[in-house]
Amino acid sequence: MNIATFIDEAIKEDIGDGDHTSLACIPSTAKGKAKLLVKEDGVLAGIEIAKKVFEKFDPSINLEFKLKDGDSIEKGDIAFTAEGSSRNILQTERLTLNLMQRMSGIATLTNQYVKKCEGTKAKILDTRKTTPNLREFEKMAVKIGGGHNHRFGLFDMIMIKDNHIDFAGGIKQALEKTQEYLTKNNKDLRIEIEARNLNEVEEILSVGIGDRIMLDNFNYEDTKKAVKLIGSRYETESSGGINLNTVGEYAKCGVDFISVGALTHSATGLDLSLKAM
Repeated sequence: MNIATFIDEAIKEDIGDGDHTSLACIPSTAKGKAKLLVKEDGVLAGIEIAKKVFEKFDPSINLEFKLKDGDSIEKGDIAFTAEGSSRNILQTERLTLNLMQRMSGIATLTNQYVKKCEGTKAKILDTRKTTPNLREFEKMAVKIGGGHNHRFGLFDMIMIKDNHIDFAGGIKQALEKTQEYLTKNNKDLRIEIEARNLNEVEEILSVGIGDRIMLDNFNYEDTKKAVKLIGSRYETESSGGINLNTVGEYAKCGVDFISVGALTHSATGLDLSLKAM
């Protein structure tokens, strides 16, 4: 679903056969002005999406942006003002806030993880643990917060996880079958495979197929050993229960990437509000 279609469907979901509250008490000719008020410190995200929401619903509403995506924000800041039809400002309010609060929360949390890794080469990655139909917005927010996107879905990268390995009959079988599949179907996709322990890392290295090894739920010491063992033959990625208290230490282990599902599945929306002026 592209952004324009999503906005159309979201507006239909919210308004239905009419915003009867606004229709009842706000004259059709009434004009007004509102401000997007920041009520919590963090990183702003969703400005460009808010612009698309207003343009889609009522392009005559005049928007004045005072901040941009990726800006550090403090309580009391004003992100933008909207001036035009009072009814239409009210009808776009909730969709705009829902998206911006969600995206700003993700960007803020991502930025906290990124800062913990400063001074290392580790890049923070998101995962597929996203809200259905909101993935594009949530992954956009991760990038705004300074992180990087992992694969978007099941279609744009091979990721062989523990269940794939077990169902395929082992690491060697999973990797060889994957290579055969890609060759047969003329697909050029990067291959990542999960390792659950150092023995599996060695087995992957002996097969020699793939681009990246995910070190799943490794402790610090085993992560360091795995990174040394792998060298430059594969990219390395730490994953599994990594949080703000531990991400810095994993970064110091020398991995190339750290994937964090919490960026999208556990981020709390940032407190923003649309207020009449």
